[in-house]
Amino acid sequence: MRAIVDRLEGDVAVLEVDGYRYVDAPLAELPPGVREGDVLDGEPGSWVLNEDEKSRRLAQNANLMSRLFRR
Repeated sequence: MRAIVDRLEGDVAVLEVDGYRYVDAPLAELPPGVREGDVLDGEPGSWVLNEDEKSRRLAQNANLMSRLFRR
């Protein structure tokens, strides 16, 4: 299962899971230092950060923005 950290609200993270649903997860169950936009793989209680996928998504978004605002 893959989740994206949509936002942090106090001691809870709102995760977009598998691209179509949102769930709340206690920060205590997530890797230390998790931030908005982080990509997580696993399942509730055993999430791990996926830095490679986060980097790929950031590069893809930058490319799309560049193409969108090209003059």
